[in-house]
Amino acid sequence: MANEQAGDRSVLDERPAPFQVARDESVSGAHVLVVDDDPRLRRLLQRYLVEHGFRVTASASALEARQALGFMLPDAIVLDVTMPGETGLELTRALRTQGLDIPILLLTARGEPEDRITGLEAGADDYLGKPFEPRELLLRLKAHLRRLTPSAPADNLRVVRLGMVEFDPARGVLTGENGPVHLTGGEAALLAALSRRPNEVLSREEIAVALDMTEIGERAVDVQVTRLRRRIEPDPREPRYLHTIRGKGYVLKPGF
Repeated sequence: MANEQAGDRSVLDERPAPFQVARDESVSGAHVLVVDDDPRLRRLLQRYLVEHGFRVTASASALEARQALGFMLPDAIVLDVTMPGETGLELTRALRTQGLDIPILLLTARGEPEDRITGLEAGADDYLGKPFEPRELLLRLKAHLRRLTPSAPADNLRVVRLGMVEFDPARGVLTGENGPVHLTGGEAALLAALSRRPNEVLSREEIAVALDMTEIGERAVDVQVTRLRRRIEPDPREPRYLHTIRGKGYVLKPGF
Protein backbone atom coordinates (compact mmCIF):
# COMPACT_ATOMS: atom_id res chain seq x y z
CA MET A 1 0.00 0.00 0.00
CA ALA A 2 2.82 2.38 0.86
CA ASN A 3 4.45 1.74 -2.52
CA GLU A 4 1.17 2.44 -4.32
CA GLN A 5 0.74 5.75 -2.51
CA ALA A 6 4.29 6.82 -3.28
CA GLY A 7 3.75 5.97 -6.93
CA ASP A 8 0.54 7.96 -7.05
CA ARG A 9 2.21 11.03 -5.61
CA SER A 10 4.95 10.91 -8.25
CA VAL A 11 2.30 11.26 -10.95
CA LEU A 12 1.63 14.76 -9.64
CA ASP A 13 4.91 16.00 -8.29
CA GLU A 14 8.30 14.61 -7.33
CA ARG A 15 8.44 16.82 -4.24
CA PRO A 16 7.52 15.49 -0.77
CA ALA A 17 3.85 14.83 -0.08
CA PRO A 18 1.99 18.04 0.84
CA PHE A 19 0.68 18.57 4.35
CA GLN A 20 -3.01 18.11 5.00
CA VAL A 21 -5.44 20.97 4.53
CA ALA A 22 -8.19 21.55 7.06
CA ARG A 23 -11.65 20.78 5.69
CA ASP A 24 -13.47 23.87 4.47
CA GLU A 25 -17.09 23.49 5.55
CA SER A 26 -18.21 26.23 3.15
CA VAL A 27 -17.57 23.90 0.19
CA SER A 28 -17.97 20.56 1.95
CA GLY A 29 -20.08 18.15 -0.08
CA ALA A 30 -19.50 19.95 -3.39
CA HIS A 31 -19.63 17.61 -6.38
CA VAL A 32 -16.57 17.60 -8.68
CA LEU A 33 -16.30 15.90 -12.07
CA VAL A 34 -12.69 14.78 -12.67
CA VAL A 35 -11.88 14.05 -16.33
CA ASP A 36 -8.48 12.51 -17.16
CA ASP A 37 -7.38 9.58 -19.30
CA ASP A 38 -4.64 8.60 -16.80
CA PRO A 39 -6.22 5.99 -14.46
CA ARG A 40 -3.63 6.50 -11.72
CA LEU A 41 -4.17 10.24 -11.65
CA ARG A 42 -7.95 9.84 -11.67
CA ARG A 43 -7.73 7.44 -8.74
CA LEU A 44 -5.43 9.73 -6.77
CA LEU A 45 -7.50 12.85 -7.36
CA GLN A 46 -10.73 11.07 -6.53
CA ARG A 47 -9.31 9.72 -3.27
CA TYR A 48 -7.71 13.02 -2.30
CA LEU A 49 -10.79 15.14 -2.97
CA VAL A 50 -13.09 12.69 -1.19
CA GLU A 51 -10.77 12.83 1.85
CA HIS A 52 -11.34 16.59 1.89
CA GLY A 53 -15.11 16.48 1.84
CA PHE A 54 -15.96 16.47 -1.86
CA ARG A 55 -18.18 14.13 -3.81
CA VAL A 56 -16.38 13.00 -6.97
CA THR A 57 -17.40 11.52 -10.30
CA ALA A 58 -14.50 10.37 -12.49
CA SER A 59 -14.47 10.06 -16.28
CA ALA A 60 -11.72 8.74 -18.54
CA SER A 61 -12.56 10.84 -21.62
CA ALA A 62 -14.54 13.78 -22.89
CA LEU A 63 -17.14 11.33 -24.18
CA GLU A 64 -17.59 9.81 -20.72
CA ALA A 65 -17.77 13.31 -19.25
CA ARG A 66 -20.53 14.26 -21.69
CA GLN A 67 -22.44 11.14 -20.74
CA ALA A 68 -22.07 11.97 -17.04
CA LEU A 69 -23.22 15.55 -17.62
CA GLY A 70 -26.32 14.16 -19.31
CA PHE A 71 -27.71 13.01 -15.98
CA MET A 72 -26.02 15.19 -13.35
CA LEU A 73 -24.68 18.72 -12.92
CA PRO A 74 -21.47 18.94 -10.85
CA ASP A 75 -20.38 22.03 -8.94
CA ALA A 76 -17.02 22.11 -10.75
CA ILE A 77 -14.96 20.24 -13.35
CA VAL A 78 -11.27 19.32 -13.18
CA LEU A 79 -10.35 18.59 -16.79
CA ASP A 80 -7.21 17.27 -18.46
CA VAL A 81 -6.28 19.08 -21.67
CA THR A 82 -4.36 16.43 -23.61
CA MET A 83 -6.75 13.49 -23.96
CA PRO A 84 -7.26 11.22 -27.00
CA GLY A 85 -10.26 12.16 -29.09
CA GLU A 86 -11.94 15.35 -27.95
CA THR A 87 -9.42 17.41 -25.97
CA GLY A 88 -10.06 19.26 -22.76
CA LEU A 89 -9.89 22.58 -24.59
CA GLU A 90 -12.47 21.45 -27.13
CA LEU A 91 -14.77 20.18 -24.40
CA THR A 92 -14.40 23.44 -22.46
CA ARG A 93 -15.35 25.52 -25.50
CA ALA A 94 -18.33 23.27 -26.19
CA LEU A 95 -19.60 23.40 -22.60
CA ARG A 96 -19.31 27.19 -22.48
CA THR A 97 -21.13 27.47 -25.82
CA GLN A 98 -23.91 25.33 -24.37
CA GLY A 99 -24.18 27.72 -21.44
CA LEU A 100 -22.63 25.62 -18.68
CA ASP A 101 -21.39 28.17 -16.16
CA ILE A 102 -19.71 26.11 -13.43
CA PRO A 103 -15.97 26.49 -12.65
CA ILE A 104 -13.64 24.57 -14.98
CA LEU A 105 -10.03 23.99 -13.93
CA LEU A 106 -7.73 22.66 -16.68
CA LEU A 107 -4.81 20.30 -16.10
CA THR A 108 -2.01 19.93 -18.62
CA ALA A 109 1.57 18.75 -18.92
CA ARG A 110 2.25 21.87 -20.96
CA GLY A 111 2.93 24.86 -18.77
CA GLU A 112 3.93 27.52 -21.27
CA PRO A 113 2.21 30.93 -20.98
CA GLU A 114 0.73 30.59 -24.48
CA ASP A 115 -0.96 27.34 -23.49
CA ARG A 116 -2.43 28.96 -20.38
CA ILE A 117 -3.76 31.85 -22.43
CA THR A 118 -5.37 29.38 -24.83
CA GLY A 119 -7.09 27.75 -21.87
CA LEU A 120 -8.43 31.08 -20.66
CA GLU A 121 -9.65 31.93 -24.15
CA ALA A 122 -11.49 28.61 -24.27
CA GLY A 123 -13.47 29.64 -21.20
CA ALA A 124 -11.61 27.94 -18.36
CA ASP A 125 -11.63 29.51 -14.91
CA ASP A 126 -8.15 28.31 -13.99
CA TYR A 127 -5.14 26.44 -15.32
CA LEU A 128 -2.73 24.14 -13.49
CA GLY A 129 0.34 22.59 -15.12
CA LYS A 130 1.57 19.08 -14.36
CA PRO A 131 3.29 18.06 -12.18
CA PHE A 132 1.42 19.76 -9.37
CA GLU A 133 0.79 19.33 -5.68
CA PRO A 134 -2.70 18.09 -4.80
CA ARG A 135 -2.92 20.81 -2.15
CA GLU A 136 -2.59 23.55 -4.78
CA LEU A 137 -5.39 22.00 -6.83
CA LEU A 138 -7.50 21.75 -3.69
CA LEU A 139 -6.96 25.38 -2.71
CA ARG A 140 -7.70 26.66 -6.21
CA LEU A 141 -10.83 24.54 -6.42
CA LYS A 142 -12.07 25.78 -3.05
CA ALA A 143 -11.43 29.38 -4.04
CA HIS A 144 -13.61 29.08 -7.14
CA LEU A 145 -16.40 27.30 -5.26
CA ARG A 146 -16.38 29.85 -2.43
CA ARG A 147 -16.77 32.59 -5.04
CA LEU A 148 -20.14 31.06 -5.94
CA THR A 149 -21.27 30.92 -2.29
CA PRO A 150 -23.22 34.02 -1.21
CA SER A 151 -21.60 35.99 1.60
CA ALA A 152 -22.48 39.08 3.55
CA PRO A 153 -21.48 42.30 1.75
CA ALA A 154 -18.75 44.45 3.28
CA ASP A 155 -19.82 47.93 4.37
CA ASN A 156 -16.92 49.71 2.67
CA LEU A 157 -17.48 48.21 -0.79
CA ARG A 158 -20.32 49.63 -2.83
CA VAL A 159 -22.25 47.87 -5.54
CA VAL A 160 -21.14 49.16 -8.96
CA ARG A 161 -23.80 49.89 -11.57
CA LEU A 162 -22.91 49.22 -15.21
CA GLY A 163 -26.00 49.96 -17.24
CA MET A 164 -28.37 46.99 -16.97
CA VAL A 165 -26.04 44.97 -14.73
CA GLU A 166 -24.56 45.58 -11.31
CA PHE A 167 -21.53 44.12 -9.58
CA ASP A 168 -21.08 43.50 -5.87
CA PRO A 169 -17.27 43.51 -5.33
CA ALA A 170 -17.61 42.16 -1.79
CA ARG A 171 -19.36 39.01 -3.01
CA GLY A 172 -17.90 38.87 -6.51
CA VAL A 173 -21.41 38.61 -7.96
CA LEU A 174 -22.57 40.18 -11.24
CA THR A 175 -26.35 40.49 -11.56
CA GLY A 176 -28.38 41.26 -14.66
CA GLU A 177 -32.07 41.62 -15.46
CA ASN A 178 -32.53 37.86 -15.35
CA GLY A 179 -30.46 37.15 -12.25
CA PRO A 180 -26.80 36.26 -11.61
CA VAL A 181 -24.41 36.37 -14.57
CA HIS A 182 -21.62 33.78 -14.50
CA LEU A 183 -18.09 35.12 -14.21
CA THR A 184 -14.98 32.98 -14.36
CA GLY A 185 -12.47 33.43 -11.56
CA GLY A 186 -10.32 35.69 -13.69
CA GLU A 187 -13.26 37.80 -14.85
CA ALA A 188 -14.51 38.25 -11.27
CA ALA A 189 -11.03 39.17 -10.01
CA LEU A 190 -10.59 41.69 -12.85
CA LEU A 191 -13.97 43.33 -12.27
CA ALA A 192 -13.35 43.43 -8.52
CA ALA A 193 -9.97 45.13 -8.99
CA LEU A 194 -11.45 47.71 -11.35
CA SER A 195 -14.53 48.27 -9.16
CA ARG A 196 -12.41 49.04 -6.13
CA ARG A 197 -10.79 51.90 -8.07
CA PRO A 198 -13.53 53.22 -10.40
CA ASN A 199 -12.63 56.00 -12.84
CA GLU A 200 -8.95 55.32 -12.14
CA VAL A 201 -6.61 53.87 -14.75
CA LEU A 202 -5.02 50.57 -13.77
CA SER A 203 -1.92 49.48 -15.65
CA ARG A 204 -1.69 46.01 -17.12
CA GLU A 205 1.04 45.25 -14.57
CA GLU A 206 -1.25 46.19 -11.68
CA ILE A 207 -4.06 44.09 -13.10
CA ALA A 208 -1.74 41.11 -13.67
CA VAL A 209 -0.79 41.21 -10.00
CA ALA A 210 -4.45 41.40 -8.92
CA LEU A 211 -5.27 38.43 -11.15
CA ASP A 212 -2.18 36.45 -10.10
CA MET A 213 -1.11 36.30 -13.75
CA THR A 214 2.34 37.86 -13.60
CA GLU A 215 3.88 34.65 -14.96
CA ILE A 216 1.67 34.69 -18.04
CA GLY A 217 2.08 38.33 -18.98
CA GLU A 218 0.06 41.24 -20.26
CA ARG A 219 -1.67 39.37 -23.06
CA ALA A 220 -3.54 37.30 -20.47
CA VAL A 221 -4.88 40.57 -19.03
CA ASP A 222 -6.12 41.61 -22.47
CA VAL A 223 -7.85 38.22 -22.85
CA GLN A 224 -9.68 38.69 -19.55
CA VAL A 225 -10.69 42.23 -20.50
CA THR A 226 -12.12 40.99 -23.80
CA ARG A 227 -14.10 38.29 -22.03
CA LEU A 228 -15.34 40.64 -19.32
CA ARG A 229 -16.63 43.12 -21.89
CA ARG A 230 -18.88 40.39 -23.26
CA ARG A 231 -20.48 40.17 -19.81
CA ILE A 232 -20.99 43.86 -19.05
CA GLU A 233 -21.08 45.80 -22.32
CA PRO A 234 -24.17 46.19 -24.54
CA ASP A 235 -21.74 46.21 -27.48
CA PRO A 236 -18.26 44.88 -26.60
CA ARG A 237 -16.89 46.43 -29.79
CA GLU A 238 -17.90 49.88 -28.53
CA PRO A 239 -17.14 49.76 -24.78
CA ARG A 240 -19.23 52.06 -22.64
CA TYR A 241 -17.94 51.09 -19.19
CA LEU A 242 -14.59 49.31 -19.53
CA HIS A 243 -12.27 51.58 -21.50
CA THR A 244 -8.78 51.08 -22.90
CA ILE A 245 -6.40 53.95 -22.23
CA ARG A 246 -3.74 53.61 -24.87
CA GLY A 247 -0.27 53.14 -23.42
CA LYS A 248 -1.57 53.19 -19.84
CA GLY A 249 -4.04 50.41 -19.15
CA TYR A 250 -7.76 50.10 -18.43
CA VAL A 251 -10.37 52.08 -16.50
CA LEU A 252 -13.88 51.18 -15.33
CA LYS A 253 -16.42 53.99 -15.60
CA PRO A 254 -19.67 53.00 -13.83
CA GLY A 255 -22.96 54.56 -14.81
CA PHE A 256 -26.23 54.06 -16.62
